[in-house]
Amino acid sequence: MKSILVFLLGLLLISCTSNKNKFKMNNKIVIAHRGASGYLPEHTLESKAMAYAMKPNFIEQDLVLSKDDVPVVIHDIYLDDVTDVAIKFPHRKRQDNRFYVIDFTFDELQTLNVYERFNPKTGKQVYKDRFPTKTGNFKLHSLQQEIELIQGLNASTGSNIGIYPEIKAPEFHKNEGKKLTEIVLKVLTDYGYTTKKDNCILQCFDAKELERIRKDLKSELFLVQLIEFTEETKQLNHFASYADGIGPWYKQILDKKVNGKWLFTSLVSDAHKLDLKVHPYTFRADALDEFSTFEEMMQTLIYEANIDGAFTDFPDKMVNFINSNN
Repeated sequence: MKSILVFLLGLLLISCTSNKNKFKMNNKIVIAHRGASGYLPEHTLESKAMAYAMKPNFIEQDLVLSKDDVPVVIHDIYLDDVTDVAIKFPHRKRQDNRFYVIDFTFDELQTLNVYERFNPKTGKQVYKDRFPTKTGNFKLHSLQQEIELIQGLNASTGSNIGIYPEIKAPEFHKNEGKKLTEIVLKVLTDYGYTTKKDNCILQCFDAKELERIRKDLKSELFLVQLIEFTEETKQLNHFASYADGIGPWYKQILDKKVNGKWLFTSLVSDAHKLDLKVHPYTFRADALDEFSTFEEMMQTLIYEANIDGAFTDFPDKMVNFINSNN
């Protein structure tokens, strides 16, 4: 009986180990963009749990500080396009008529209801066929709470899904007297994310801040330089001096279509020559633009353009697509 138990435990260990290694060795990684945001309101714990069950390689966390210095998982420094803050705290808006995360304590933020993204001026839902806005009982949460969810699920399932946090608007936080980056790095360290081996990728659009993270704050994490403007794609040599990858807008990879086939800019090949990984954003099955199907978009960019992974609102679709091509 004991030998059978040892054998079964061995099989379980092999299964868990292979599951962990599967994602680390796969060079086409799937990043759940704001969770499973194609199905549930973005950056809610429900969206993250759903994304986890879809088995991406990483789950993303956008980070903004509360008034009492809690790193909150939310896409913007504003609250009014994903919560009911304008109803609950109508007098807390600034002169620009926007409601800022940084003006509320974490306890206050947790009283808000989180909704599917909508236009705060018109109330119109941004993606009309997604989870019905102004419904449900979703709440904001901290980076610590999300890490504990993901690490807890890793422990209970034997998987090894990573985190992909983003430092949002560091200059804004600095002007408000806040040290967002230092606080986030402290949390990451407390939860065991300190080196490239720790299944954490840290990203930021602000090149000066990401370089500071590497050179001044001495972080050994895997760093990705997000790219917003086309002129920034010409700075790859500089990015390679401190970053391990780039996160461009996917349209910066596309050049033009000739006889029904896409031609590409040199961005991916130039990055690869500098040993930079390329993780473009954002793959949305309900916002295809240049493509007739989501499958065409994935085939074109993941395999023909040879990117290393991608951010997607629909992680299940990308996981299934990549698995079917392996």
